[in-house]
Amino acid sequence: MKKHEARDLIFKTCQLRRLSRHTAETYAHWVGRYCDHVKRCAGGSSEDKVRLFLEEMAPRCAAATQNQALNAVVFFYRDCLQRPLGDLGKWAYARRPKRLPTWLSAEEMGSLLENMQGTPKLMACLAYGTGLRLAELLALRIKDVDCVGHLVVVRGGKGDKDRVTCLPHALDLPLHHHLQRVRAMYDRDRAQGAAPIYLPSGLERKYPNAGRDWPWFWMFPAMGESIDPETKIRRRHHIHEDTLGKALQAACRKCGIGKRVTAHTLRHSFATQMLANGHTITQLKELLGHTSIETTQIYLHLVPEFAGTVCSPLDARSKVLAFPAPAKVIISATP
Repeated sequence: MKKHEARDLIFKTCQLRRLSRHTAETYAHWVGRYCDHVKRCAGGSSEDKVRLFLEEMAPRCAAATQNQALNAVVFFYRDCLQRPLGDLGKWAYARRPKRLPTWLSAEEMGSLLENMQGTPKLMACLAYGTGLRLAELLALRIKDVDCVGHLVVVRGGKGDKDRVTCLPHALDLPLHHHLQRVRAMYDRDRAQGAAPIYLPSGLERKYPNAGRDWPWFWMFPAMGESIDPETKIRRRHHIHEDTLGKALQAACRKCGIGKRVTAHTLRHSFATQMLANGHTITQLKELLGHTSIETTQIYLHLVPEFAGTVCSPLDARSKVLAFPAPAKVIISATP
């Protein structure tokens, strides 16, 4: 099978399985690389080719990347070609190091948000206050945010699962003003006869007019219209996923935070602060939408129970420490 045919089959199968477009693009990328690998192979069974493909990746990629490639190839054989792979036997696994996520303290988060403004600031506050993933934040509809009950309903989150998380009371007024601006955009679209917005999971066929209703409108709509890659219809989508990340990077440069901050850092910070405030690991698991408690337990390493009672031996001698003031650095303009 040619490379472009394999990619087209991946997208078609993912659509039938109701997988996200991001998942389809990821699988198509790895299957494309696997097709290039097959061209270089002299022969052997499919299992041998897959095993060699994964072993070539092991020295130069992370374990998660190798596992992602494995899932894509297995999906391709099992669901697309209807020829499930047999036993791959023993093969070299990429080394899986234990890494702790990056998170911000309450003071760092306050400084970061103070250096943001507009819609990106509201998005950052909502992500930090609810623990949403970036994709879940962008996919929010008007009906999913209950400002009265202070709840956020996540529809079709990771693993196509729904869940409910908390909505901070501090966002009552900012959300009210934001919804007024979004309502004006919605009214303008309806007055101009714009195409209905995208609806997930076949709802667009079942309820053809629901895309014009206010409850289904995006919580964070884009300023302009664009072409839907699946239906080729020109309509309004949610705000671009890079908007929040670029705003966070700019704010980090302003306030001088020496950490790599992304949209997912806000989710890690939410989880860390929730544990620090006394919430249980079980409560946090439900709020984050984790399948296994083991995934949530990584945050216990960030906030150990004894952290508040530990006293470093250097703190006992802090009064006698004397560091000279740094000398004034003069930078000459001449080379």
